[in-house]
Amino acid sequence: MAKQPKATRPLTHAQVWAALDRLAERAGLSPSGLAKQSGLDPTTFNKSKRVTGDGRERWPSTESLSKALAASNASMETFVQLLGDGARGGQSVPLIGFAQAGAGGYFDDSGFPAGKGWDEVALPATTDEHAYALEIEGDSMQPAYREGDIIVVSPATAIRRGDRVVVRTTGGEVMVKELRRRTAKMLELASLNPEHPDRMLDAEEVAWIARVVWASQ
Repeated sequence: MAKQPKATRPLTHAQVWAALDRLAERAGLSPSGLAKQSGLDPTTFNKSKRVTGDGRERWPSTESLSKALAASNASMETFVQLLGDGARGGQSVPLIGFAQAGAGGYFDDSGFPAGKGWDEVALPATTDEHAYALEIEGDSMQPAYREGDIIVVSPATAIRRGDRVVVRTTGGEVMVKELRRRTAKMLELASLNPEHPDRMLDAEEVAWIARVVWASQ
């Protein structure tokens, strides 16, 4: 017997409007500011316009949504992400490939994302405004992380022994390891892949270290 396809849940009125609110926030605007920048009446996206006087739900038009995406320099894919993860309280964070993280210009001296060339991805919310995402490349972190997995890194989150961390050395090497021990003079790191060696770094070799707070597994 053929397997019946899994039923998909229809989008809700609340989901669509929540995604539009997040689209405005992503652009640094209020809903009315996004409407105005889109060439629409400033009240188009106001909460008072989302339900009619007799209680019927009013949905944004395809035209207004298209103009909002263009005005906020966002793609339909981004909006779909905001409907999914974003609608459950997520946010967009900067994203680059893991190999790029070792290149210059992507981080400041504190390990915060900086410069250009970052993409964006909608992921579960974090209270760290400097949080960012890295896309895993290669198999050096298997079985913990596979190629294509996305990890969210939070520079502001406290780090404890046993946490998975991203470490960047002063020489530009970037690695994901488990923190085994940390003192004022050294950093002892356990490899996530048993085929790769553990690492011991002098404190002066470490440019920055940040905790992995989420993975897309």
